[in-house]
Amino acid sequence: MSDNTESGKCLCGSIKFSAKHVNHHVGACHCSMCRRWGGGPLIAVDCGTDVTFKGEENISIFDSSDWAERGFCKKCGSHLFYRLKQKQQYHIPAGLFDNNEQFIFDHQIFIDKKPAFYSFENKTNNLTEAEVFSKYAPEPE
Repeated sequence: MSDNTESGKCLCGSIKFSAKHVNHHVGACHCSMCRRWGGGPLIAVDCGTDVTFKGEENISIFDSSDWAERGFCKKCGSHLFYRLKQKQQYHIPAGLFDNNEQFIFDHQIFIDKKPAFYSFENKTNNLTEAEVFSKYAPEPE
């Protein structure tokens, strides 16, 4: 990950954020939860753990699974992050960043769950649901 600090905000501007270690490689998640959450795939960047927010009182958090939670703005509904609980690792939607020209769309996960009615043209690295769980799911305690 880079050491470039990137910033952004929600649609209404009530919540602003800065992320110190933004990975400029953008990915799409096609799992049923992400598609239900936003009406389509979640297109986000890995921002690591060093993310700060201004306007935190306007953030609502939904506990979406045993290992992850999703944050959104209470005022405008903007999706703010998908956060892995164990590592406190943030994945922030690419569209929230003030400057997203440097992003490169290069991977997709839950590719086997993608509905047939859309398809991205970019050549990407793809992981199935089984591959994602094998690679990222936390070990049972």
